[in-house]
Order: sequence, then structure tokens, then C-alpha cells
Amino acid sequence: MAVKTATRLNLARRPRRLRRTEAIRSLVRETHLTADCFIYPLFVCEGHGVRREVSSMPGVYQLSVDEAVKEAAAAKAEGVPAVLLFGLPADKDANGTLATDPEAPVQSAVRALKRAMPDLVVITDVCLCEYTSHGHCGILDGEEILNDVTVGHLAQVALSHAAAGADFVAPSDMMDGRVAAIRQTLDERGFERVGIMSYSAKYCSAFYGPFRDAADSAPQFGDRRSHQMDPANVAEALREVEIDLAEGADVIIMKPALAYLDVIARVKMKFGQPIAAYQVSGEFAMIKAAGAHGWIDETRAMMETLLAIRRAGADMIITYFARDAARLLAQTK
Repeated sequence: MAVKTATRLNLARRPRRLRRTEAIRSLVRETHLTADCFIYPLFVCEGHGVRREVSSMPGVYQLSVDEAVKEAAAAKAEGVPAVLLFGLPADKDANGTLATDPEAPVQSAVRALKRAMPDLVVITDVCLCEYTSHGHCGILDGEEILNDVTVGHLAQVALSHAAAGADFVAPSDMMDGRVAAIRQTLDERGFERVGIMSYSAKYCSAFYGPFRDAADSAPQFGDRRSHQMDPANVAEALREVEIDLAEGADVIIMKPALAYLDVIARVKMKFGQPIAAYQVSGEFAMIKAAGAHGWIDETRAMMETLLAIRRAGADMIITYFARDAARLLAQTK
């Protein structure tokens, strides 16, 4: 059957010309995703030869120090330049005492990673929730977190990480004044070269659930609304970022990423400072679960969401997809 000849339109602009082939699309692409913007989170535990998969995060593991070194080396070989370490101590108490122990998993992992790969960027999470028996981010008086007492302890945690060789410490507790206290403590002890990546806008989110499985950090009572941010607020995030930059933060961390792309964009536009956006455990787990059921194309969804975070203004992306995405990017070069 003959194809009817279409009416020829007299169009001065035909945007589809720039979408006609992959080569053309590549030439005019506005946002580029590269492996060197990824930060790979690792959960480090006690023991040797330990590699326990997190049930709610397929492909993510609790790793002993030796296994963490292997995992980081594999990621680095694939082009991922940085890791973010979370610790799983053998014992916990009300004050998170083991968070400052030089032989604890994070401090031990920092030393091992730096011995094996001196040029790997090693970032450490600074918070007490993984170390306290009650699962909250600070030291308690009854059910209230004591801000200033907690800040003093966090500064000592950061100092122990710096002494082990960390390149950046990343306070994620959302206590007031902790960036200034950490900066002062590090500088006074000769660690002025150690940077601070501050969780400046960390929202009280439903998307943290799988992380709490991985880090064994679920609160035993209540929630974290007294210190993590209200999801409804944007201006508050701008104020938090401004305070942390004034106190000495070198990089701003925004968390979660996908539900807060507008906040990332606003912060980037207002301050123009380096931003790391955290594609959190729930965001990762949703994509993995939907992909496993065949409801979405997991690979495409992974790349589309990472690209969206980058497009919003993130310079760095903390993501559990770091290795998968890096491998895919290498194949498409």
C-alpha cells in the first residue's frame, strides 16, 4: 500500500535534527556523567573475610577491613576515586564510646586503605547512631539529645579518623555547631589539611530504611525529627548550608537526592560551592526491587536517576550504584 505523501511544513527550527543519531546527541549533550564523580559507600565491620549481603540492599555488603580493601580496589580500578566509610562496632553503649577507638572498624579501614591505595580519597562518616545502644545520633538525657555534649564527642570522633589518615570527615548528625567544633579540633591538632564534607541539608526521610539495616542504626524509640530537617522546607536548607560554610565546611552534602533535586539546584545556584548528593539506600533499593520484578529497566533507571542528580547541580554523587554505573560508562566510551 502506497504511503501518503505528508504535507511539507515550512519550519525554520526543527529540534529533532539534533536528536537524529547518537553521535549528534552526544555532541549537544548538556550534562555529562562520569565515574570520577562517584563516591562509593562501604559498611565496615569487625572480623576477617566477612562479606554479608544486606537483605534490603541487593549487592551491598557488610565487609571486614580486608574485604573492604578488596572492594575499594575493585571500584578504583573501574574509575571510582573515593569511598565513604560507615562503621559497625562489635559492641555499643549509651555514649557511643567505640566511635573514637583507634582500632575500631572505620579507623582500621582508613589505615588499610591508605596503605594499599594512597591516592584513594577516603571519607569517613562522623555520627554516633551506629555506635549507640539506643540508635540515636547523640548522647541522651532521657529521650533528648544533648547538642553541645554530643558535638564535643563528635569532634573527637573526627579527630580519630583524621589521625588514621582520612582525607575528609563527614559529620552526618545534624547537631548545631559541629562543623566549627570539628574544624577547630582538627586545626589545633595539626590536621588542617583534612577536609570537612558536611551533611548540611539532611532531611528526615522515609528513604533511609535499608541503610539502617546495613548499619544496624535504627533508633530504639522515637525518631530523628528533632535534628533532621522537615521535608517541607527549602529556605531552611539554605540557612543550614550558609552556616556550615561559614563554620568551615569544604563540601556540602545533600541527602536524600531524588526527592530533593530542587533543593540541590537552589543550593548550587545560591552558593556555587562543591555539592555531594547522596542517592540513599531507599532510592537504591526501589530501583533494585522494581528491576528484579521486571517493572522497570534497572540499568536505564540507574543511569537516568544519576544523570538527574548531576543535572540538578551535584558535583559528586554518593551512590551504591557506583561500580555498576562506572562499568557501564566505561563500555559506552
